[in-house]
Amino acid sequence: MRYLVLALCLAATAAQAETGTDPDWPCVQRKQPHLSLGQMWTGPEPDEAVRDLARTPEIAALAERLEQRRLPLDQAQAEIAEFAAAADDRQLTALMVAVFDRIDPHRAALIGGIARYGHKQVGLAQRIQDHRDKMEAMQKAEKPDFDAIDAEEEQLDWDSRIFQDRQQSLTYVCETPVILEQRLFALARAIAAQLK
Repeated sequence: MRYLVLALCLAATAAQAETGTDPDWPCVQRKQPHLSLGQMWTGPEPDEAVRDLARTPEIAALAERLEQRRLPLDQAQAEIAEFAAAADDRQLTALMVAVFDRIDPHRAALIGGIARYGHKQVGLAQRIQDHRDKMEAMQKAEKPDFDAIDAEEEQLDWDSRIFQDRQQSLTYVCETPVILEQRLFALARAIAAQLK
C-alpha cells in the first residue's frame, strides 16, 4: 500500500513539474520569478526623482509597514489614506515604488526557495527509486542477505515518510508567493485610489 501512495506522490510531482518550463518547479501555479510594476500599478510611471523619493525615511518606513502581512489590509488602507491626505501624486507613486521594491524581491527569494525545495523532492524521489531497485536486486540474489534487505527497507521507509511530509506541506509553500502577489495588488489599488 505504501508503494502505491509513493507512486501517486511521485506522479503528482512529475505532473506539477510539467506545467511549467522548470522541471524542478513543484507548484501548480506557473513560475513567475519577478513581477513588473506595470502589472500592478495603473498610476503615473515613476521616474528617477520618484524613485529617489521612494527612499526617503517617511515613505520607506510606511512601505515597510504596509508590506508586512500581519498588518490587516483594512488597516493598511487607512494608513495609506492618512498618508495621502498630505501627499501629492508623486509621493503616492513613490510609496507604490517603495512597496513594490520590498515585496517583489521577497517574493522572488521565496520562489527561488521553492525551486530548491522542488529540486530536493526530485532528488529524494530518485533516491527512493534507487532504494527500491537495490532491494529488488538484493531479493533476487541467490542467497539474499535479509539483514541488509531489512536495513534497505528501513531507509526506504524513512525517505518515503520525509517525501510524503514535504509533499503535504507543498500546497502551503506554493501559496505563499501568491499571497504576496495578492497583497501587492491590493496595496497598489489602495494607493491608486488616493491619486488626485
